[in-house]
Amino acid sequence: MHVNQSTKAVDSTREQLEESYWEALLNEGEYAHSTYVAPEIMQTSDVKNDMVTFDVTPPIETDIDDNDWKKIEEIHNNDESVSLEIVGFNRGGLLVEWRSLRGFVPASQLVQSPTSDNAQDRQSTLANRIGEVLDLRVIELNIEKNRLIFSERAAQVEAGKRNQILHRLSQGMTIEGIVTNLCDFGAFVDLGGIEGLIHISELSWGRVAHPADMLTSGDTVKVYVLDVNEGEERIALSLKRLYDDPWENVQERYTVGEIIEGRITNVVDFGAFACIEEGLEGLIHFSELAEGQFLHPRNVVAENDIIHARILSIDSKARRLGLSLRNM
Repeated sequence: MHVNQSTKAVDSTREQLEESYWEALLNEGEYAHSTYVAPEIMQTSDVKNDMVTFDVTPPIETDIDDNDWKKIEEIHNNDESVSLEIVGFNRGGLLVEWRSLRGFVPASQLVQSPTSDNAQDRQSTLANRIGEVLDLRVIELNIEKNRLIFSERAAQVEAGKRNQILHRLSQGMTIEGIVTNLCDFGAFVDLGGIEGLIHISELSWGRVAHPADMLTSGDTVKVYVLDVNEGEERIALSLKRLYDDPWENVQERYTVGEIIEGRITNVVDFGAFACIEEGLEGLIHFSELAEGQFLHPRNVVAENDIIHARILSIDSKARRLGLSLRNM
Protein backbone atom coordinates (compact mmCIF):
# COMPACT_ATOMS: atom_id res chain seq x y z
CA MET A 1 0.00 0.00 0.00
CA HIS A 2 1.13 3.55 -0.67
CA VAL A 3 1.98 5.54 2.45
CA ASN A 4 0.07 8.80 2.68
CA GLN A 5 2.61 11.44 3.76
CA SER A 6 0.61 14.55 3.01
CA THR A 7 2.28 17.42 4.88
CA LYS A 8 -1.03 19.20 5.34
CA ALA A 9 -2.69 16.15 6.87
CA VAL A 10 0.22 15.40 9.19
CA ASP A 11 0.53 19.03 10.36
CA SER A 12 -3.19 19.10 11.08
CA THR A 13 -2.97 15.92 13.11
CA ARG A 14 0.10 17.16 14.97
CA GLU A 15 -1.79 20.27 16.03
CA GLN A 16 -4.73 18.18 17.25
CA LEU A 17 -2.63 15.65 19.15
CA GLU A 18 0.13 17.83 20.58
CA GLU A 19 -1.73 18.34 23.86
CA SER A 20 -5.02 16.50 23.67
CA TYR A 21 -3.89 12.89 23.75
CA TRP A 22 -1.29 13.42 26.47
CA GLU A 23 -3.85 15.28 28.51
CA ALA A 24 -6.06 12.24 28.00
CA LEU A 25 -3.27 10.09 29.44
CA LEU A 26 -3.15 12.24 32.55
CA ASN A 27 -6.92 12.52 32.80
CA GLU A 28 -7.18 8.72 32.84
CA GLY A 29 -6.52 9.34 36.51
CA GLU A 30 -6.98 12.52 38.45
CA TYR A 31 -3.23 12.81 38.95
CA ALA A 32 -1.92 14.27 42.14
CA HIS A 33 -0.23 17.65 42.39
CA SER A 34 3.04 17.75 44.24
CA THR A 35 1.43 19.43 47.25
CA TYR A 36 -0.46 16.26 48.17
CA VAL A 37 0.53 14.25 51.22
CA ALA A 38 -0.01 10.53 51.46
CA PRO A 39 -3.78 10.00 51.48
CA GLU A 40 -5.63 7.52 53.63
CA ILE A 41 -7.58 4.95 51.68
CA MET A 42 -11.25 4.94 52.39
CA GLN A 43 -14.25 3.01 51.12
CA THR A 44 -17.26 5.08 50.13
CA SER A 45 -20.67 3.74 49.24
CA ASP A 46 -21.99 4.72 45.84
CA VAL A 47 -25.69 4.79 46.66
CA LYS A 48 -26.77 5.28 43.05
CA ASN A 49 -24.98 2.19 41.79
CA ASP A 50 -25.28 0.27 45.07
CA MET A 51 -21.62 -0.66 45.01
CA VAL A 52 -18.45 0.07 46.95
CA THR A 53 -15.79 2.17 45.29
CA PHE A 54 -12.35 3.25 46.44
CA ASP A 55 -11.19 6.82 46.68
CA VAL A 56 -8.61 8.96 48.44
CA THR A 57 -9.14 11.62 51.08
CA PRO A 58 -8.79 15.28 50.05
CA PRO A 59 -5.22 16.60 49.82
CA ILE A 60 -3.51 18.48 52.63
CA GLU A 61 -1.06 21.24 51.78
CA THR A 62 2.61 20.68 52.70
CA ASP A 63 5.70 22.80 52.14
CA ILE A 64 7.58 22.13 48.91
CA ASP A 65 11.33 22.62 48.74
CA ASP A 66 12.25 24.35 45.47
CA ASN A 67 15.58 22.56 45.58
CA ASP A 68 13.68 19.29 45.20
CA TRP A 69 12.32 20.48 41.86
CA LYS A 70 15.86 21.34 40.74
CA LYS A 71 17.18 17.95 41.82
CA ILE A 72 14.39 15.92 40.19
CA GLU A 73 14.85 17.97 37.00
CA GLU A 74 18.55 17.05 37.05
CA ILE A 75 17.63 13.38 37.51
CA HIS A 76 15.21 13.67 34.59
CA ASN A 77 17.80 15.31 32.34
CA ASN A 78 20.32 12.58 33.17
CA ASP A 79 17.70 9.88 32.46
CA GLU A 80 18.29 8.34 35.88
CA SER A 81 15.96 6.02 37.76
CA VAL A 82 14.64 6.48 41.28
CA SER A 83 13.13 3.97 43.71
CA LEU A 84 9.93 5.29 45.27
CA GLU A 85 7.30 3.88 47.61
CA ILE A 86 3.65 3.79 46.55
CA VAL A 87 1.74 5.94 49.05
CA GLY A 88 -1.71 6.11 47.48
CA PHE A 89 -3.81 5.63 44.37
CA ASN A 90 -6.72 7.02 42.40
CA ARG A 91 -8.86 5.69 39.58
CA GLY A 92 -6.09 6.05 37.03
CA GLY A 93 -2.86 5.10 38.72
CA LEU A 94 -0.53 5.19 41.72
CA LEU A 95 0.76 8.03 43.85
CA VAL A 96 4.40 8.21 44.95
CA GLU A 97 6.53 10.65 46.92
CA TRP A 98 10.00 11.98 46.20
CA ARG A 99 11.21 14.16 49.05
CA SER A 100 8.66 17.00 49.34
CA LEU A 101 7.14 16.29 45.92
CA ARG A 102 4.18 14.12 45.04
CA GLY A 103 4.18 12.25 41.70
CA PHE A 104 1.77 10.16 39.70
CA VAL A 105 2.35 6.85 37.88
CA PRO A 106 -0.43 6.26 35.30
CA ALA A 107 -1.68 2.68 35.29
CA SER A 108 -0.72 2.45 31.62
CA GLN A 109 2.92 3.09 32.60
CA LEU A 110 3.10 0.17 35.05
CA VAL A 111 4.85 -3.05 34.03
CA GLN A 112 1.85 -4.93 35.41
CA SER A 113 -1.11 -2.65 34.87
CA PRO A 114 -4.63 -3.64 36.00
CA THR A 115 -6.32 -5.77 33.34
CA SER A 116 -9.89 -5.89 34.63
CA ASP A 117 -12.55 -3.78 32.91
CA ASN A 118 -14.40 -3.53 36.22
CA ALA A 119 -13.65 -0.17 37.87
CA GLN A 120 -13.93 -1.57 41.39
CA ASP A 121 -11.55 -4.46 40.63
CA ARG A 122 -9.03 -2.10 38.99
CA GLN A 123 -9.03 0.26 41.95
CA SER A 124 -8.81 -2.60 44.41
CA THR A 125 -5.75 -3.93 42.54
CA LEU A 126 -4.12 -0.50 42.69
CA ALA A 127 -4.97 -0.08 46.39
CA ASN A 128 -3.31 -3.40 47.22
CA ARG A 129 0.00 -2.11 45.86
CA ILE A 130 0.37 0.62 48.47
CA GLY A 131 3.67 0.13 50.29
CA GLU A 132 5.47 -1.42 47.32
CA VAL A 133 8.66 0.20 46.03
CA LEU A 134 8.96 0.81 42.27
CA ASP A 135 11.93 1.70 40.08
CA LEU A 136 10.73 4.71 38.09
CA ARG A 137 11.83 7.30 35.55
CA VAL A 138 10.39 10.78 35.11
CA ILE A 139 8.50 11.09 31.81
CA GLU A 140 6.75 14.42 32.42
CA LEU A 141 7.91 17.33 34.52
CA ASN A 142 6.26 20.76 34.65
CA ILE A 143 7.15 22.92 37.63
CA GLU A 144 4.61 25.63 36.81
CA LYS A 145 1.77 23.11 36.80
CA ASN A 146 3.16 21.08 39.73
CA ARG A 147 3.17 18.10 37.37
CA LEU A 148 5.47 15.17 38.04
CA ILE A 149 4.72 11.98 36.10
CA PHE A 150 6.70 8.75 36.46
CA SER A 151 6.87 5.53 34.44
CA GLU A 152 7.87 2.06 35.56
CA ARG A 153 8.08 0.89 31.96
CA ALA A 154 10.60 3.61 31.10
CA ALA A 155 12.82 2.48 33.98
CA GLN A 156 13.23 -0.97 32.40
CA VAL A 157 15.76 0.25 29.82
CA GLU A 158 19.32 1.42 30.31
CA ALA A 159 20.03 5.10 30.84
CA GLY A 160 20.41 7.08 27.63
CA LYS A 161 18.70 4.54 25.37
CA ARG A 162 15.43 6.45 25.33
CA ASN A 163 17.21 9.59 24.15
CA GLN A 164 19.00 7.61 21.44
CA ILE A 165 15.68 6.37 20.09
CA LEU A 166 14.19 9.87 20.23
CA HIS A 167 17.11 11.28 18.22
CA ARG A 168 16.78 8.51 15.65
CA LEU A 169 13.05 8.92 15.07
CA SER A 170 11.58 11.50 12.72
CA GLN A 171 8.18 12.41 11.37
CA GLY A 172 7.15 10.26 8.42
CA MET A 173 9.15 7.15 9.38
CA THR A 174 7.60 3.68 9.43
CA ILE A 175 8.88 1.55 12.30
CA GLU A 176 8.01 -1.63 14.16
CA GLY A 177 6.99 -1.91 17.78
CA ILE A 178 5.13 -4.04 20.32
CA VAL A 179 1.74 -3.11 21.74
CA THR A 180 2.16 -2.83 25.51
CA ASN A 181 -1.13 -1.44 26.73
CA LEU A 182 -4.62 -0.57 25.51
CA CYS A 183 -6.67 2.27 26.97
CA ASP A 184 -9.97 3.88 26.03
CA PHE A 185 -8.10 6.69 24.28
CA GLY A 186 -5.53 4.64 22.35
CA ALA A 187 -2.72 2.09 22.33
CA PHE A 188 0.82 2.34 23.67
CA VAL A 189 3.59 0.83 21.56
CA ASP A 190 7.10 0.01 22.79
CA LEU A 191 9.63 1.16 20.20
CA GLY A 192 12.61 -0.52 21.85
CA GLY A 193 12.85 1.32 25.14
CA ILE A 194 10.47 4.22 24.79
CA GLU A 195 6.75 4.17 24.16
CA GLY A 196 4.68 6.02 21.61
CA LEU A 197 0.93 6.44 21.57
CA ILE A 198 -1.52 5.64 18.79
CA HIS A 199 -4.51 7.81 19.58
CA ILE A 200 -7.82 6.04 18.93
CA SER A 201 -8.49 8.47 16.07
CA GLU A 202 -5.30 7.26 14.36
CA LEU A 203 -6.05 3.54 14.50
CA SER A 204 -8.22 3.38 11.38
CA TRP A 205 -9.88 5.57 8.77
CA GLY A 206 -13.08 3.88 9.88
CA ARG A 207 -15.02 3.75 13.12
CA VAL A 208 -13.23 2.23 16.13
CA ALA A 209 -15.20 1.79 19.35
CA HIS A 210 -12.18 0.68 21.40
CA PRO A 211 -8.51 -0.05 20.59
CA ALA A 212 -9.05 -3.64 21.77
CA ASP A 213 -11.27 -4.15 18.72
CA MET A 214 -8.15 -3.85 16.55
CA LEU A 215 -5.13 -4.67 18.71
CA THR A 216 -4.01 -6.99 21.50
CA SER A 217 -1.24 -6.44 24.03
CA GLY A 218 1.87 -8.20 22.75
CA ASP A 219 1.05 -7.64 19.06
CA THR A 220 3.97 -6.65 16.84
CA VAL A 221 2.83 -3.80 14.61
CA LYS A 222 4.21 -1.44 12.00
CA VAL A 223 3.40 2.17 12.79
CA TYR A 224 3.78 5.53 11.10
CA VAL A 225 5.53 8.27 13.10
CA LEU A 226 3.26 11.32 13.19
CA ASP A 227 5.30 13.50 15.51
CA VAL A 228 8.36 13.41 17.75
CA ASN A 229 8.76 15.92 20.57
CA GLU A 230 12.17 15.29 22.07
CA GLY A 231 11.79 17.93 24.77
CA GLU A 232 8.62 16.36 26.12
CA GLU A 233 9.62 12.79 25.12
CA ARG A 234 6.35 12.35 23.26
CA ILE A 235 5.93 10.20 20.20
CA ALA A 236 2.66 10.27 18.29
CA LEU A 237 2.05 7.21 16.12
CA SER A 238 -0.53 6.15 13.56
CA LEU A 239 -1.75 2.96 11.95
CA LYS A 240 -4.17 4.48 9.48
CA ARG A 241 -1.53 6.71 7.84
CA LEU A 242 0.16 3.60 6.50
CA TYR A 243 -2.71 3.50 4.01
CA ASP A 244 -4.35 5.98 1.70
CA ASP A 245 -7.35 7.84 3.02
CA PRO A 246 -10.28 6.07 1.28
CA TRP A 247 -12.18 9.36 1.09
CA GLU A 248 -9.55 11.12 -1.04
CA ASN A 249 -10.54 9.43 -4.30
CA VAL A 250 -13.97 8.07 -3.41
CA GLN A 251 -15.61 9.92 -6.30
CA GLU A 252 -13.26 8.20 -8.74
CA ARG A 253 -14.20 4.74 -7.45
CA TYR A 254 -17.93 5.12 -6.94
CA THR A 255 -20.75 6.89 -8.78
CA VAL A 256 -24.19 8.16 -7.78
CA GLY A 257 -26.83 5.55 -8.64
CA GLU A 258 -24.41 2.63 -8.32
CA ILE A 259 -25.53 -0.44 -6.35
CA ILE A 260 -22.96 -1.50 -3.76
CA GLU A 261 -22.66 -4.16 -1.06
CA GLY A 262 -22.09 -3.15 2.54
CA ARG A 263 -22.28 -4.28 6.16
CA ILE A 264 -24.39 -2.49 8.76
CA THR A 265 -22.07 -1.17 11.48
CA ASN A 266 -24.38 0.95 13.61
CA VAL A 267 -28.11 1.52 13.94
CA VAL A 268 -29.34 4.82 15.42
CA ASP A 269 -32.66 6.63 15.74
CA PHE A 270 -32.20 8.56 12.49
CA GLY A 271 -30.97 5.67 10.35
CA ALA A 272 -28.15 3.18 9.94
CA PHE A 273 -24.48 3.29 8.96
CA ALA A 274 -23.05 0.81 6.48
CA CYS A 275 -19.39 0.08 5.76
CA ILE A 276 -18.71 -0.49 2.06
CA GLU A 277 -14.93 -0.80 2.42
CA GLU A 278 -12.34 -0.33 5.15
CA GLY A 279 -12.65 3.22 6.45
CA LEU A 280 -15.58 4.14 4.20
CA GLU A 281 -19.03 4.32 5.76
CA GLY A 282 -22.28 5.64 4.37
CA LEU A 283 -25.52 6.70 6.05
CA ILE A 284 -28.87 5.20 5.20
CA HIS A 285 -31.26 7.84 6.48
CA PHE A 286 -34.45 6.73 8.24
CA SER A 287 -36.46 7.83 5.19
CA GLU A 288 -34.33 5.65 2.88
CA LEU A 289 -34.49 2.41 4.83
CA ALA A 290 -37.74 0.96 3.53
CA GLU A 291 -41.12 1.68 1.96
CA GLY A 292 -44.06 2.17 4.31
CA GLN A 293 -44.04 2.83 8.04
CA PHE A 294 -41.91 1.26 10.75
CA LEU A 295 -41.20 2.20 14.35
CA HIS A 296 -37.40 2.19 14.40
CA PRO A 297 -34.50 1.46 12.02
CA ARG A 298 -33.87 -1.71 14.03
CA ASN A 299 -37.16 -3.02 12.66
CA VAL A 300 -35.49 -2.99 9.23
CA VAL A 301 -31.77 -3.69 9.76
CA ALA A 302 -29.39 -4.88 12.47
CA GLU A 303 -25.64 -4.63 13.07
CA ASN A 304 -23.59 -6.95 10.83
CA ASP A 305 -26.39 -7.37 8.27
CA ILE A 306 -25.05 -7.57 4.71
CA ILE A 307 -27.06 -5.22 2.52
CA HIS A 308 -27.16 -3.96 -1.08
CA ALA A 309 -27.76 -0.23 -1.34
CA ARG A 310 -27.94 2.48 -3.95
CA ILE A 311 -25.56 5.46 -3.68
CA LEU A 312 -27.57 8.68 -3.43
CA SER A 313 -24.79 11.21 -2.88
CA ILE A 314 -21.01 11.46 -2.52
CA ASP A 315 -19.23 14.32 -0.73
CA SER A 316 -15.55 13.52 -0.27
CA LYS A 317 -14.74 16.88 1.33
CA ALA A 318 -17.39 16.46 4.04
CA ARG A 319 -16.66 12.69 4.17
CA ARG A 320 -20.30 11.84 3.63
CA LEU A 321 -21.91 9.10 1.59
CA GLY A 322 -25.69 8.89 1.27
CA LEU A 323 -27.22 5.43 0.70
CA SER A 324 -30.70 4.04 0.13
CA LEU A 325 -32.36 0.64 0.47
CA ARG A 326 -35.54 1.78 -1.26
CA ASN A 327 -36.51 1.06 -4.87
CA MET A 328 -33.89 -1.65 -5.23
